[in-house]
Amino acid sequence: MKKYFLFALLPFLISCSSKQEVDLIIHHAKVYTVDEKFSVVEAFVVKNGKIIDVGKSEDMLKLYSGQAIDAGGKTVYPGFIDGHSHFYGYGEGLQNADLTGTKSWEEILNRLKTFSESNTRDWIVGRGWDQNDWDVKEFPDNRTLNELFPNTPVILSRVDGHAAIANKTALDLAGIKPGQIVSGGEVETVNGKLTGILVDNAEGLVYSKIPEPDKKEVQDALLDAQKNCFEAGLTSVTDCGIDHKLVPVIDELQKNNRLKMRIYGMLSDNEGNYDYLFKHGAFKTDRLNISSFKVYADGALGSRGACLLRPYSDKATSTGFLLRDKEHYAKVAQKIADKGFQMNTHAIGDSANREILNVYAKVLKGKNDRRWRIEHAQVVNQADFRLFGENNVIPSVQSTHATSDMYWAGDRLGADRVKGAYAFKQLLDQNGWIILGTDFPVENISPIYTYYAAVVRKDMKGFPANGYQVENALSREEALRGMTIWAAKGNFEEKQKGSIEKGKFADFVILDQDMITADAAGLFQIKVLKTFVNGENVYSR
Repeated sequence: MKKYFLFALLPFLISCSSKQEVDLIIHHAKVYTVDEKFSVVEAFVVKNGKIIDVGKSEDMLKLYSGQAIDAGGKTVYPGFIDGHSHFYGYGEGLQNADLTGTKSWEEILNRLKTFSESNTRDWIVGRGWDQNDWDVKEFPDNRTLNELFPNTPVILSRVDGHAAIANKTALDLAGIKPGQIVSGGEVETVNGKLTGILVDNAEGLVYSKIPEPDKKEVQDALLDAQKNCFEAGLTSVTDCGIDHKLVPVIDELQKNNRLKMRIYGMLSDNEGNYDYLFKHGAFKTDRLNISSFKVYADGALGSRGACLLRPYSDKATSTGFLLRDKEHYAKVAQKIADKGFQMNTHAIGDSANREILNVYAKVLKGKNDRRWRIEHAQVVNQADFRLFGENNVIPSVQSTHATSDMYWAGDRLGADRVKGAYAFKQLLDQNGWIILGTDFPVENISPIYTYYAAVVRKDMKGFPANGYQVENALSREEALRGMTIWAAKGNFEEKQKGSIEKGKFADFVILDQDMITADAAGLFQIKVLKTFVNGENVYSR
């Protein structure tokens, strides 16, 4: 009898022993793999931080043993990748005065009064105001700021970071004088007096006087940024414009498994950063990639610092300006190319885009796989779109810029020129792919908002009724690719992440609705339920 019982158990024991032990099985889900065929599967398996199998739930549960999560039919996507952000700057800003969403200069002053009561630093630093959201859409002046804070230096950055207002104490510390000329910037002077407004390169005169944060403050900024990113479903970020001194701090946090966010860091355009990367070579781990440079062609449209071919429609005396002389861009492009690194250039205005596209063309000389990028590519002359395709220049765009700027962009550019602005579909067509990002903290950190703006091209109140320049809307598949596999490709990392496929990092998110089939009007309301990095659950709602 005992022998018969053992014999009867034998198939069950063999079946159990034949199952491969793994770390995680996600099953009974609707998994958008975002592979080449845009395949949809039910399940996948994770071991040692990587995906080792995908397929049907029944098959995965038969073949593998380990922690199993029944997704209950919820949709799963590759972890979202922000193709253009300011990760460290965002974290740093969380310690400062938050001025986003303010509707008047008076509201800003009230927020500053409240912030100053708990501020322990020698300076008051804030960010996020946008005069285009006010009833009076003009830059403020610093008279009341001087009265409120006569002994404390104050500087407040516009939402895009390309203009700021400083009080007299801060201006005096920087030694700024009325009428001072700054190449690639502007010190606003009215009737022989400083207003406190500083545009583009002029901002640096004040910011350079702010004491450097200590190591703990830097670490806290990185970890605070990570927390919010995971909540938003981001598992990788492209941090555009950092200093090489940040690299060892990031690396240490990641090695200690405190900073789990994957970061593609672009070093800012300065000699110290060139010397660092040229001397040491690319820095590459599973979580950190430093192999490219961020160059800055012009300012922003909102502060009229974007460099245009013709004068602003609402300011006939100005065309904006380049931040450096043209020879600088040609020089650094050749230098970066000679060393084999990637060049990524901020270009907003049509003149700035044309200048950089022509510089790239002289270096790249036609078809290539260097994946040099133009960040924003916001206003492009119709004659210049072809240059993206002819030299395989990749546009890296932020779709929420379109829905944030649409209320006033036509005033800045005029009815004809604005047609080449925020032209994401036209840009995608040049190479067959495009990178999507948020530009946070300039825009909201949410990749769900990025997706909604790219596909629907309306604000969250449903305006405009028919969408904004909808001929340049992306399809749902294109938008999803832009914030996953194409964003990874823009960083030369498409073989490691960006899709749910065998051998790739187990970075993924579970959402409460299906982004591909949900009603368009409610796409921005989709919520992240869980975020995983390396197969580890780093956020749960």
